[in-house]
Amino acid sequence: MAHPFQLGFQDAMSPIMEELLHFHDHTLMIVFLISTLVLYIITLMMTTKLTHTNTMNAQEVEMIWTILPAIVLITIALPSLRVLYLMDEISNPHLTIKAMGHQWYWTYEYTDYENLEFDSYMIPTQDLPNGHFRLLEVDHRMVMPMESPIRMLISAEDVLHSWAVPSLGVKADAVPGRLNQSTFIITRPGVFYGQCSEICGANHSFMPIVVESVPLKHFENWSSLMLS
Repeated sequence: MAHPFQLGFQDAMSPIMEELLHFHDHTLMIVFLISTLVLYIITLMMTTKLTHTNTMNAQEVEMIWTILPAIVLITIALPSLRVLYLMDEISNPHLTIKAMGHQWYWTYEYTDYENLEFDSYMIPTQDLPNGHFRLLEVDHRMVMPMESPIRMLISAEDVLHSWAVPSLGVKADAVPGRLNQSTFIITRPGVFYGQCSEICGANHSFMPIVVESVPLKHFENWSSLMLS
């Protein structure tokens, strides 16, 4: 999870988030190069008193500053489209979980199991156990098996919500009457925190998301315990 004064992204816990981090670094380097070039040209124009008349009206220069930005846009657009298609890729998910947003809590339904459904409320500060995070911990975590393709079905029952877990690279709007879908694979065990990312009323800040990734055997034990 994020820590105070953190300047970068959270550590990637899914292949999609790793791709997003690579694309971010790729684009940021291009922005740095363009900013440096523009700053150098502005400084040069402000400090020199010499002006070359041929550069003020030259067809070659106009072609360069038209074609060069187009090439830059292509080098940004192609990796971006690749990541977008990867995020929409769905191939034989091992588990499907439906997340339903309410004011102000989440309901999770494991659709591959019968009667495996529970509500997830934020734990109030006065009831929070020692060592847990304030405003982020919930009474029932959403448990998932690691290294398994997971499909999330996301919707809402009252107003707009947004199911977002930054370290997994997932953010999908929960819209009443509409079912949105997202997929990811968690690459390692751990506990990952997120929050509703759509202003949904007075207690918008108090409906966190907690995903716990465990090995498949532990997940099977947990599901058996929940069903019993």
